[in-house]
Amino acid sequence: MQPVPLLLALALASLASACSLAPDYVRPQAPVPAAFPGGPAFAPGEAVLPDVSYRDLFRDPRLLELVGVALDNNRDLRIAAANIAEARAIVRVTRAAQFPEVAVGASGDLATGQSGRDGQAYALQGSIANYELDLFGGLANATVADRERALATEAAAASVRIGLVADIASVWATYAADEDLRAIAQDTADNARRSVELTQARLRGGIAPRTDVRQAEQVLALAEGDLARQTSALAEDVNLLQLLVGTSIDPALLPGGLAQIMDSVGTLPAGTSSEVLLRRPDVRQAEFELRGANADIGVARAALFPRVSLTGLLGLASNTLGSLFTGGAFSGSGGADIAQTIFDAGGRRANVAISTARRDATLAAYERAIQTAFREVADALATQGTIRAQTDAARRNTVAAADSAQLTEERYRGGIESFLANLDAQRSLYQARREEVAISLIALQNRFELYRAVGSDAELADAPLLPR
Repeated sequence: MQPVPLLLALALASLASACSLAPDYVRPQAPVPAAFPGGPAFAPGEAVLPDVSYRDLFRDPRLLELVGVALDNNRDLRIAAANIAEARAIVRVTRAAQFPEVAVGASGDLATGQSGRDGQAYALQGSIANYELDLFGGLANATVADRERALATEAAAASVRIGLVADIASVWATYAADEDLRAIAQDTADNARRSVELTQARLRGGIAPRTDVRQAEQVLALAEGDLARQTSALAEDVNLLQLLVGTSIDPALLPGGLAQIMDSVGTLPAGTSSEVLLRRPDVRQAEFELRGANADIGVARAALFPRVSLTGLLGLASNTLGSLFTGGAFSGSGGADIAQTIFDAGGRRANVAISTARRDATLAAYERAIQTAFREVADALATQGTIRAQTDAARRNTVAAADSAQLTEERYRGGIESFLANLDAQRSLYQARREEVAISLIALQNRFELYRAVGSDAELADAPLLPR
């Protein structure tokens, strides 16, 4: 066979191998209601949640700086970047099997006979070894499967990014709440210390029993224990922030209390359509994996049919180096092999069944991802719809408890009220202040959780960790 017809035949055979035995992919119907729940727990919202960026929600420059540093230094993001690089390389390896492997070799021999005359032989050869024609799309579907899994890896990286931002914001707010709780414990300890001094003086004056002193000392001990725990909690918050950010952090970036940051965090508008769930990176990851499993069925089905391989050889041979590249030096040959397994005890059909079962399991995982996302968003929306009422109630409770504590202490000092009543009033105030901080922290963290649950950060969801 002449070289040009040989190459043309190989090219035509490659173009002809376009058949695919993979099932047609159709996105499954989402197994959740078309709209999020309504009712007393949910605030009315827009039809569809808009795409937002964390920069739209977080307006405190200290928090934005921490997030920016984390996006450059967090080790989980570096792991995700390495996983993406590996997944892309796997796609290239798999795709390479769709193309012929070309090898080139050259040789030259020089021999001297008894007559003293030299014998020369030169050769240059190029070969295509065992190039499989992808007549039934097995190799193409293998490439599709790995490409979809690479996209799933990138979607997983987007989940890591969005989760990282939400985690940093949550821990940052927790530090502010712990700072408030430390201040409350400090105030309570100071008041308890003064109460101990007062009751000791009254004991010495013979107008208070020793039990009053002991009860005051108990309140002081409890407050000092809480103060120590809050000091430890603040240190742990900083440690966790440094782990998330990936490096040491400037203390100036830490908040002084919830009052400093409450107004600096925006509220994601409530939405009603559950279509927003399809934006979530984890849902997109599950769908990419489903598409890859669908392509695997095509790979398994293609193995049921014969495999056709082509071989080709193009060469130049001459007795003199000068005539190696003349027209008469060219030669070419080609061949084809076809192989079909006659009996394998049902192994190949079992592989089809395996890939089908895995596709069905991946489908269930995709549907579960949507259902989990629906529940997380619905829970966050339910909290968002009622958190203002909870915050207002906690604030009113603190005001009432503070007034009651002040009046009770004045009555106790005037000898009208018992020390036990005064002690109960102080405890109620302490608990009310702590509950108000807890509710305020829940209000902030609800904004972060809704941001995480929606998962549609326009800046992070599609931002590649590696160049394409």
